[in-house]
Amino acid sequence: MISPVSWVRDRLGERRAALVLLVALLLLAVVPLVALPAARCEVFGGGCRTPAPEQRADPVAAEKAPTPLDVATRGSYVALGDSYSAGVGAEATPADHNPLARCHRTSKAYYHEVAQAFRFAKGTSFWACSGATTDDVLDGRGGEPPQIGRIGRDTSLVTISIGGNDVGFSKVLAGCVVRLPWSRGCAEQGEEIAGKMAELRQSLPALLADITARAPYARVIVMGYPKAFSEISGVDGDNITVSDQRWLNARAYDLGRLIRQTVAEADARKAGTRGRGSVEFVDAYGAFAGHEVGSRNAYMNGLALNLPALQAEPRSYHPTIAGQHALAQLFIAQIEKGPGRPLS
Repeated sequence: MISPVSWVRDRLGERRAALVLLVALLLLAVVPLVALPAARCEVFGGGCRTPAPEQRADPVAAEKAPTPLDVATRGSYVALGDSYSAGVGAEATPADHNPLARCHRTSKAYYHEVAQAFRFAKGTSFWACSGATTDDVLDGRGGEPPQIGRIGRDTSLVTISIGGNDVGFSKVLAGCVVRLPWSRGCAEQGEEIAGKMAELRQSLPALLADITARAPYARVIVMGYPKAFSEISGVDGDNITVSDQRWLNARAYDLGRLIRQTVAEADARKAGTRGRGSVEFVDAYGAFAGHEVGSRNAYMNGLALNLPALQAEPRSYHPTIAGQHALAQLFIAQIEKGPGRPLS
């Protein structure tokens, strides 16, 4: 078999063959090794492979989406709301019993556990106020400045319970417990509650809209109200019949459903406009299951009467220290879980 070198020498002569071989050697020295497969493919038609497409990083995909916890903690945490958020009924220190404290914020309110559970980049603050209504959050109460003035563009988390005072639950409970000859029965207050629920259906969306406008990047977490009564007669039943307990629990459920629906609508509007942050609902109705008023280890205070004034004391039918702890766990779980949709 004739070698390629002999064939070139025979065809071109000794001198020309040497010249051709010299040029070939120079080409091999100049062409980078990485180009050899391509050159071989062009010259000999063998060993050709389709080059792999160039991999380029996707700048959008490369940016890690924030977790719900990231969104909640990158700014400040502000706790707003009524007595359930202020911690009335969960007094543990002399300061908690200060009669001059207008808002009755206590040291065992759920706010403290939430504030300690996470590290908020811009700190935390506690502005819930006992007796607050939706209007009070906007306008202030008892000389206190408006709660809504405590939040802003650097707020990343807001927790709030609101609505119970708008529908007059404390008055309703008093009507069920303090049975005076001229007072109406418990369930006879239903029509009045229905009217106030209808008003809340207008005022609560407006409040949430104001909160999200003032704190546009925040996760706003709104709590419903826990079921208060065990629906049994006997132990610490506070003179409320089982049928009245069921009726009162049903009204708390109705209120929670109204709040849930309003919150869902507010979050849908924010998501639909691709707004940052969220509006979320924490369902607390079953938070005290097995520990309602009337149970052996109640997470809710029973009736405490101020006999000279013939009225219930503020701690009546408000969460105990254990109850506030149970609410804190609900909020902490929701902060970690998120709204169930992507957050900007």
